[in-house]
Amino acid sequence: MNYKEGMLREDALVGKVIVITGGGSGLGKAMTKYFLELGAKVAITSRNLEKLKGTAEELEKETGGKVLPVQCDVRHYDQVEAMLKACLDEYGQVDGLLNNAAGNFISPTERLSANAFDTIIDIVLKGSKNCTLAFGKHWIDTKQETSTILNIVTTYAWTGSAYVVPSATAKAGVLAMTRSLAVEWAKYGIRSNAIAPGPFPTKGAWDRLLPGELKDKFDLAKKVPLKRVGDHQELANLAAYLMSDFSAYINGEVVTIDGGEWLEGAGQFNILKHIPEEMWDQLEAMIRAKKSN
Repeated sequence: MNYKEGMLREDALVGKVIVITGGGSGLGKAMTKYFLELGAKVAITSRNLEKLKGTAEELEKETGGKVLPVQCDVRHYDQVEAMLKACLDEYGQVDGLLNNAAGNFISPTERLSANAFDTIIDIVLKGSKNCTLAFGKHWIDTKQETSTILNIVTTYAWTGSAYVVPSATAKAGVLAMTRSLAVEWAKYGIRSNAIAPGPFPTKGAWDRLLPGELKDKFDLAKKVPLKRVGDHQELANLAAYLMSDFSAYINGEVVTIDGGEWLEGAGQFNILKHIPEEMWDQLEAMIRAKKSN
């Protein structure tokens, strides 16, 4: 057993229908694959229908599961409602929503246009709101006994971060929505949780964020106490657990999975790790000398 292997028993998601926004590639695709392996039926959505169809065909062959590709721009509420209807028409029910669709820019904020800022807010915050509201209304209206919302946020949702201000702003809003609805909608049997991943590189997203030689100059594994980046299966394991009934008493929680990265940056004296052993010996000797005087 290791962290690159599936964690849950094979029937953990049997009988569940889960919708994953941004499910056609990257981490969304990895989570989709594991959900299928655990017996779930899945719908994946994004703006690129051809990519979705390719992913659906690939994952159905690999897992023997059922994937419904549905084109949807989550920035538009009417498209979200149409996507939900398509899922209900195909499967008859929906049990889980995974808000994974995202966008980001790495840039000094003053270099961003108002439109660029709005693009990230619209995809991440407005898109998550649109899906959450449409699915939540459906579950409440139909009196579905249990359902689950899982949001992908970031650790800088609560700390903030320079150079990704639109993303930090949007993710902070999603985090607040997660915790707020966990309380408000629990009476309807709706659980609301989030995952805050650290660095889990995906070719497409990371090539856009850190093009060319920047990926080599900014080796994010060096910022992680465990000295590695995350494996996609690790995130899929956590997402599957939070979607499953095994986590039925977890509500309003944000689970960080980053190898200790954000704590590394938060500790005021963590930089002292760069002090060599010989200097610690000198400091210890100085302290002892003072005590003896």
